[in-house]
Amino acid sequence: MRVLILMIVVLFTVTACVPAKQYNDLLAKEKACNEELEKYKTSSLDAEAKVKTLEAQQEIMSKDIDQLKTDTAELGKKYRSMQAQYQKATQISSSIEKEMDRIKNDDAQQLARMRSELESKIIETQRKEDELMALERELKNKQRLLVDRERRVEELEAMIARKDEAVKQLERKVAQALRGFKDKGLSVEERDGKIYVSLEAKLLFASGSTSVEPEGQKAVIQLAKAIKGDDDLEIIVEGHTDSDPLASRSHPKDNWELSVLRATSVVNIMIDNTDINPEILAASGRSKYHPVDEFDKAKNRRIEVIIAPNLDELFQMISE
Repeated sequence: MRVLILMIVVLFTVTACVPAKQYNDLLAKEKACNEELEKYKTSSLDAEAKVKTLEAQQEIMSKDIDQLKTDTAELGKKYRSMQAQYQKATQISSSIEKEMDRIKNDDAQQLARMRSELESKIIETQRKEDELMALERELKNKQRLLVDRERRVEELEAMIARKDEAVKQLERKVAQALRGFKDKGLSVEERDGKIYVSLEAKLLFASGSTSVEPEGQKAVIQLAKAIKGDDDLEIIVEGHTDSDPLASRSHPKDNWELSVLRATSVVNIMIDNTDINPEILAASGRSKYHPVDEFDKAKNRRIEVIIAPNLDELFQMISE
């Protein structure tokens, strides 16, 4: 406004002092100035409006900035909180990873140990299974052997029973055959599966003689007839003497020779008077060394005929 008044004063002053042409020029310039002035006014108003708009925008933006600052501060807090949580989570995760690695290592070691133990158990189980199968095979073999042994034992028992029965029958047969000599110094006894026929020397021999007396020959022949034909027997004729020494320089010289010669005489009578098989006979002398009565010498002077079943088959079965 002051500028406008100043320009008018200057204009009046100039007008009063200058010619018309200049005056017109000044008017034109004034008009131009006025137009320029109006233009500046308009521009100023526009600028003021723009300033107000900018101020409003600036106010809004300030508020936005304040809000952004507030939000940023809040976000900063949240960020720092989350960063702390993240670091903590990272630490926990790292600890968990380390623990998991340790567990994995422990599990791997334990698994390796368990696998090793399992392999050992499998090997041990296989070994025991092999042993069990071997024992089972051995048991089956033993069972077969047991069955076979039981069968053979049954056969053996049956054979022994048959032998025992045969010995008893033979004893009865011999006793029946020699019953007439029972009171003449002859006895028949079954002992340990054998038959012992004992004939006192007074029935068979004169004192110091090796020749069998007639009555004694009858007894020997009867005995031989009772057992002849049974080649499964073994017959041992044993001569026995008392303890008195012989005083003869000719045969028999001593009790050994006397006992043997008397046994031989009995065997010869059996062979010469019956069909008995000589292969089952044996003659032996016992001299004075198997007395039956230390106080009765007459009982010690005797012939013992031992009749035993041939046990070769039985012994063979036992050995098998």
